[in-house]
Amino acid sequence: MRSIGEMAGDSGLSVSALRFYDRAGVLVPAWVDPVSGYRWYGPEQLEESRLLARLRRAGMPLADIRLVLAGWSSADTDLVRKLLQAHLRRLELGLSDARGEFSTLRALLERRENPMTMLRTATVRLAVSAPELAAALDAVRFAASADPALPMLGGVLFDIEGEALHVVATDRYRMAVAQAGTTGHGGPRVQVIVPSPLADAMRALLSDDASVQLTVDGDRVALETGDRQAAGQCLDHDFPDYRRLVRLPAGHRALIDVTAFREAVETGPVRAGEVREQDGVSCDLSVLKVAADGVVTVCEDGDDDQDHVAVNREFLLHALAAGARDQLILEFGTPTAPLAIRRPDTEDTFSMLMPVRLEN
Repeated sequence: MRSIGEMAGDSGLSVSALRFYDRAGVLVPAWVDPVSGYRWYGPEQLEESRLLARLRRAGMPLADIRLVLAGWSSADTDLVRKLLQAHLRRLELGLSDARGEFSTLRALLERRENPMTMLRTATVRLAVSAPELAAALDAVRFAASADPALPMLGGVLFDIEGEALHVVATDRYRMAVAQAGTTGHGGPRVQVIVPSPLADAMRALLSDDASVQLTVDGDRVALETGDRQAAGQCLDHDFPDYRRLVRLPAGHRALIDVTAFREAVETGPVRAGEVREQDGVSCDLSVLKVAADGVVTVCEDGDDDQDHVAVNREFLLHALAAGARDQLILEFGTPTAPLAIRRPDTEDTFSMLMPVRLEN
C-alpha cells in the first residue's frame, strides 16, 4: 500500500489532485483510515494514477477518464480506443479553430493604429530623485521576465507622464509597479522598455541622494549621475497596458508583520506539483487564507477550502522582500483574482501574484 504522499511522488499527481480525484470518484483509494481519514492506495492503482496523469495532461474530460480507467484492464479495449480517438479529434478541431481565431487577431492587429509607436519617438530629458528611482527599481526588478520567447517582457517599463515616472515589470505570473517623482518634463506621455541588464546598470549608479538625469531619445535611454552614465538601446517592442491589468475586484485587506509572515511561509506546509498555469513548471505552492479578523495564515495540508488562495511560494517570498517594509498589506479578491501585496504608506508601489488552481 502507498500513502497519498508516496502515491503523489510516484504518479506525478499532486496530493491535492489525488484528493480531488477521490472526491470526484475517479481514483478512489483502496482504503481510508477511519480514525485519521488518511488515504492508502493499492499496488494496482499506481498504473491507474499514471494513466490518469497522462490523460489530464492531454486535457481529457473527467467523464471520459472515468470510462477509460474502467475499461483499461478489460479484455475488450474497443471503448478505450474510441474514447482516445474521439478526444484526439476534439483537440485537432480545437487547434484548427484556435488557428483561425489567431489568424483573425493578427490581421486586426496589422490594421490597427499602434499608439505605442508615438510614445517611443519623443525626446525627453528630466531629473529624477536617485533614492526614489533606486527604490522603484528594487520594488519591481524581481518581476521581470527571463523568457526569450517573450522579449517584450524582458525589461523594465519606464512610463513617463506629467511629473511621475512609473516603473513596471511583469513575467505574466507576477507584476510589480512603483513610482518615482520627476521634474523637467511637461510634455506628452512617453514609454520605453529598458532591458533588464541596462536597468541593473542604472540601479548600480544610484548610490547617493543626488538627482540624476534621465534622457530618452528615440530608441535610446540614458541615465547620468555626475560623470557616470548607463546608456543603451531600448527594447523595440510594445509593453502590455499595465493599467488595465492592475484593476482588481474589491476584496479583503490584511495587514501583516513581514518577518513573522515570511517565517510562516518559509517553514509552513507547501503543496508540490506541476503548475499548468505557469508553463508546467514544478514549484512549491503556499495556500493562504484570511480570517474574519484579518489574520492571514498558511493553510495546513488537507485544508482545501475553495476560498483559499494558492500562490507560487518562491514568488511570494520575492514579493515580500521587494516590498521593503516591516509591514505590508495583502489584498485578497476572489480565489481566481491576483493577490496584491501593497505598502501601507503608498498606493503607488505594489506587486501582484497570479493565483494557482490546486484542482483541475
